[in-house]
Amino acid sequence: MGEALLAGLLAATWAEPGDFAVVEPIAARRRQLTKAHPGVAVGADPPATEGAVIAVKPGDVEPACRAVGDAGVRRVLSIAAGVPTSALEGWLPAGTPVVRAMPNTPALVGAGAAAIAAGSTADDADMRWAESVLSAVGIVERVPEPLLDAVTGLSGSGPAYVFLVAEALIEAGVLNGLPRPTSVALVTQTLLGSARLLAESGDGPEALRAAVTSPGGTTAAGLRALEDRAVRSAFLEAVAAATERSRQLGQP
Repeated sequence: MGEALLAGLLAATWAEPGDFAVVEPIAARRRQLTKAHPGVAVGADPPATEGAVIAVKPGDVEPACRAVGDAGVRRVLSIAAGVPTSALEGWLPAGTPVVRAMPNTPALVGAGAAAIAAGSTADDADMRWAESVLSAVGIVERVPEPLLDAVTGLSGSGPAYVFLVAEALIEAGVLNGLPRPTSVALVTQTLLGSARLLAESGDGPEALRAAVTSPGGTTAAGLRALEDRAVRSAFLEAVAAATERSRQLGQP
């Protein structure tokens, strides 16, 4: 995810390559990053910078925070899952502004959905900075920190729900006689086109669904089968379960 952000920022000309620095402790990975992103400084130790993005596994967040704090970084954006701002602030020099974010994997193709929450000393300028970073790879919403668990359950885990739907639809096409490559192509474009229609038409999902559903028609029959099997309820329960698991992971 950290490299996705870097690629998005470079593509958006957020700054010149020489204005970025990537910290990577593994030498082989440093060589890969140097080759992939010419002009970007890649090293083992953080320099003093205007801001730092913490994009590491939860178990590596504390040493990363202490390292950027020792380097004199002025503010921090963390995309580390489940690590609250109170913990981040405790590992950084007192008063360092912290913004916590929950992005998702479509950021890898510049179509991410992220939410951000301010720490105790982060002001609007810090939030705008965090938004400018994350908006290079998608949309950004501001929420209170307690709602980041719901964001995790919805958009953080959401791509997996969509991919599961895609798998099921592809198998359904094959079951009903379509060659697998044809089913894959049709399902992929159906999901892509439906998402664009939802984003660009100005109509809500209820209106768009109704427009496809003729009385007594094929779509009505298919929707009845889904409702009979409580598919809507299953999605509600999936988001609730993922939200609760996010809360558990964020507890000491």
